Amino acid sequence: MAVLGTVAVEVFIPVAALIGIAFAVLQWYMVARVAVNSDAGGGAGGKSRGGGSGVLEEDNEEEYGVDRLAVEARCAEIQQAISIGATSFLLTEYKYLAVFMAAFAAVIFLFLGSARRFSTRPEPCAYDPARECRPALANAAFSAVAFLLGALTSVLSGYLGMRVATFANARTALEARRGIDCAFAVAFRSGAAMGFLLASSALLVLYVAVNLFGLYYGDDWGGLYESITGYGLGGSSVALFGRVGGGIYTKAADVGADLVGKVERNIPEDDPRNPAVIADNVGDNVGDIAGMGSDLFGSYAESSCAALFVASISSFGTEHNFAAMMYPLLVSAVGLLVCAATTVVATDVSEVECTDEIGPMLKRQILISTVLMTGGIAAVTFLALPARFTLFDFGNDKHVKNWHLFICVSAGLWAGLVIGYVTEYFTSNAYAPVQAVARSCRTGAATNVIFGLAVGYKSVIVPILAIAAAIYASFRLAAMYGIALAALGMLSTIATGLAIDAYGPISDNAGGIAEMSGMPHRIRERTDALDAAGNTTAAIGKGFAIGSAALVSLALFGAYVSRAGIKAVDVLSPRVFVGLLVGAMLPYWFSAMTMRSVGSAALRMVEEVRRQFDTIPGLAEGLATPDYATCVRISTDASLRKMMAPGALVMLSPLVVGTLFGVETLAGLLAGALVSGVQVAISASNSGGAWDNAKKYIEAGMSEEARSLGPKGSEAHKAAVIGDTIGDPLKDTSGPSLNILIKLMAVESLVFAPFFAAHGGIIFDRL
Repeated sequence: MAVLGTVAVEVFIPVAALIGIAFAVLQWYMVARVAVNSDAGGGAGGKSRGGGSGVLEEDNEEEYGVDRLAVEARCAEIQQAISIGATSFLLTEYKYLAVFMAAFAAVIFLFLGSARRFSTRPEPCAYDPARECRPALANAAFSAVAFLLGALTSVLSGYLGMRVATFANARTALEARRGIDCAFAVAFRSGAAMGFLLASSALLVLYVAVNLFGLYYGDDWGGLYESITGYGLGGSSVALFGRVGGGIYTKAADVGADLVGKVERNIPEDDPRNPAVIADNVGDNVGDIAGMGSDLFGSYAESSCAALFVASISSFGTEHNFAAMMYPLLVSAVGLLVCAATTVVATDVSEVECTDEIGPMLKRQILISTVLMTGGIAAVTFLALPARFTLFDFGNDKHVKNWHLFICVSAGLWAGLVIGYVTEYFTSNAYAPVQAVARSCRTGAATNVIFGLAVGYKSVIVPILAIAAAIYASFRLAAMYGIALAALGMLSTIATGLAIDAYGPISDNAGGIAEMSGMPHRIRERTDALDAAGNTTAAIGKGFAIGSAALVSLALFGAYVSRAGIKAVDVLSPRVFVGLLVGAMLPYWFSAMTMRSVGSAALRMVEEVRRQFDTIPGLAEGLATPDYATCVRISTDASLRKMMAPGALVMLSPLVVGTLFGVETLAGLLAGALVSGVQVAISASNSGGAWDNAKKYIEAGMSEEARSLGPKGSEAHKAAVIGDTIGDPLKDTSGPSLNILIKLMAVESLVFAPFFAAHGGIIFDRL
């Protein structure tokens, strides 16, 4: 018998979520103590780590004088411009999404309601026909409400993340004047504020939704958790458009700024003379922050919903064991406490004394949280679960022990660590793969591209093996429930993962602000060191997101197969094999659409930047101010127009295939998209990361070899910049969006499974 009772579980989960929110507020408060105005240097005095306004490391009139106040005022001005641009874009994007979400919620209600002709009578339970469950119309209504709730939470996650990031970027730049440790602390605290706010809010909202829906469903736990799956669908729907729209925005500006600024005009990155520089910095926040936040929220919501749904049709559900049912949420709650302890190590226990320590500090965050979380998983497993229980395994009862679930969650957790370290190896300029890419720039952009593609393809091997091992072990021990828990294990340290992921764009923005505000070169060197480490951590974050998406999608796939009443998925069946081929094609079609969108938007941006340099007198000499607003408008218009088609492809594919060709063909479609999408996503993200850090390796000149390839403006550097611009849409638009594609299609299929089972196959049933 489990030690934790219902009351203890009902108290622990919301309390842990509230502690996470309070911890996020504390981190935000510490960052807010750094002033962004003309009084930035006159605070409490003394040197502080991201929590105050001490004296400058080199506070003298010769270097700063009257210019120091001008620099601080300029920082505030640039921060305000970035914040306004990012807020304006997101609010406009969310207006479009509000219409889409309302329409899609209506589609959910109509499709699920029509599966039983909008019946208001109790129905035989799907997994226990001897019992009566709530009517189909109620499931349709609650699924639509859960969808809207997930969409709203995802919107809130992205928006709050963007606000935190734009609040912190100038503060990071200003603190870099006091030392690398102060700047690191501000950037990391800001990322932690976002991470804990998002993870805690997601857990709290899901827990509240389960309890509120339970007031109506009572003992019909199968219907309750089936309707809750709409929460994950809403979260990933917003994440898809956020990732695609934000990715198009940021990469159009980034590519345009780099090609004209660095390659043609030979001016520094983030030079205020570049008309696209503000749009580039805005893009970091709407793509890498808001989009990434919505993405990982979607992964968390879907893995939780998949685990809850599978558990509801097992002995946990039939015996109404609330503590055991809430096991997935208990794991997430413990994860928040573990991540809080881990964050304290980075911000208050250890100290970054030089630039070489930044990367190792961030890596230690992943390792420490993984080790501590393993103990947390063991505790919650043996306290919340009975020693033995049964799970539903495609028509059979599988007898499971509680320690089996500990292995499942831990397998996902440690597979995530492996993926993180492998991703770092292939994308960090401290290791051979990226250095080889940099050396290839000696002979031009073509060889750089060839080497970068090779690195991306090779980087797929170990992550796929780690995912495969986690899948096999989890399925053997606990069937599809085990795979869902493995996905949740990989995301159990999501607060730390988000912190180190958000740290990167914040540091990147800080470097841009330092450059545009005229800070000394040594300050830019510090922010560049922060940014270089951030590029690697961003790649690690994408690796986590892709790996967890593979596990989540497989768990949702199993739940879909079960809910649709499919006995077995036979790949030799023509219906299944047709779906398999089409599903494997979809990631390529989707990538083509997003890459082309970035390319066409970047073309307009390049033309506009060239036009301004050619037509504005004195711009190249720094005697005139560029028209930043036009470049912002180009990115905004392009992203809003171009995000619709890729989004529609993903959202409509399961509906069309399930309705016209049936549940078996849709099962093949999901399997094909999963297998193909994971490979393409990992290789695209890591190729882009390798090209980016190869460029930074040359720019930093930290070794004799790197200095021989530079300096900035050399032919090798220009070749590296071209490789970076090719990789930008791969690592920040197509790659990260593909993990949303595979999990969104899976959860959408699960939500609509009752309709497809009742009315699907219009074409194949007649052929």
